[in-house]
Amino acid sequence: MSSPSTHPAAPVLSARSGASVRHLPVNLFGAVMSLCGLALAWRLAHRSLGAPAWLAEAISIFAVAVFVLVSFAYLSKLLRHADAVYAEFQHPVAGNFFGTIVISLLLLSAVVEPHNAPLARGIWLAGVLSTFALSWLAMSRLLKGQVDAAHAVPAMLIPGVATLDIPVTGTHMPMAWAAELNLMAGAVGAVLALVLLVMIVSRLVHRDPLALGITPSLMILVAPFAVGFLAYSNITGGVDRFAGVLFYFGLFMFAVLAPKVFRPSVAFTPAWWAVGFPMAALANAALRYAEFRASQPLWLLATLLLGLLSGVLAVLTLRTLQLVLGGKLFR
Repeated sequence: MSSPSTHPAAPVLSARSGASVRHLPVNLFGAVMSLCGLALAWRLAHRSLGAPAWLAEAISIFAVAVFVLVSFAYLSKLLRHADAVYAEFQHPVAGNFFGTIVISLLLLSAVVEPHNAPLARGIWLAGVLSTFALSWLAMSRLLKGQVDAAHAVPAMLIPGVATLDIPVTGTHMPMAWAAELNLMAGAVGAVLALVLLVMIVSRLVHRDPLALGITPSLMILVAPFAVGFLAYSNITGGVDRFAGVLFYFGLFMFAVLAPKVFRPSVAFTPAWWAVGFPMAALANAALRYAEFRASQPLWLLATLLLGLLSGVLAVLTLRTLQLVLGGKLFR
């Protein structure tokens, strides 16, 4: 995919349509997170349900390709329009989506691990360092004070709770210190999730509804419970009653939020990728929980969630390709 700004006719196109890599949104990294989550879910389905192994690996290759393409495009934006990247990073809502970059690194390490363990360890370490740095910065911003309560939107959870993805993806790391690092990351993510959820729910209850453009981000409220289930079960080495509580409340939140999110009145934009990674986390949690309980109804639920996730991400992928081919992604 070539950027309009690198094409020989770029000045003409830019003048006519306003197309520029300057307008590429950082939230497009949500596509990488979603596709990685889908690949990991199909790997679980292969292990537990006998699903074809090639399907998970094909999705893995596609996820890596999307990461490379989006990273190249956003790096081009950084090099050519650093002011736009800085403005996006400082924005009280859009800035939260920089967390999708570091989470993408963590999830990519899990996707790559069966094929190249040393590379996976390197990606994971890069993800760990950048995740802690971003979480520290997010918390520091909050404690500066004078934060507008209207900016307490679900996307605020992304950089703050990104640390929960460290134990989700780092359980099999062979380093002696990895287990303690996973425990620390789980502690940071869990407490931040609790604090931020209170702020966000209070804003949703007492203030005007979210603007239609960011309505899909409501689905992010599922993530602390679904990702929390995966992180907690990895840290403790098993699925217990508390893990079940996290899973079932995540499922309940999904049932509450789905009718609010999946509405024809919400036009498609890259912001729709915000629904993908919470749903992927929930599908992975459902497969893991069904495997532990060995219950037929839970297997049916997990299969339904995996099918729904696959269908939603297929639609999002096709709609995003339409934006790319139509030149609208860069406007």
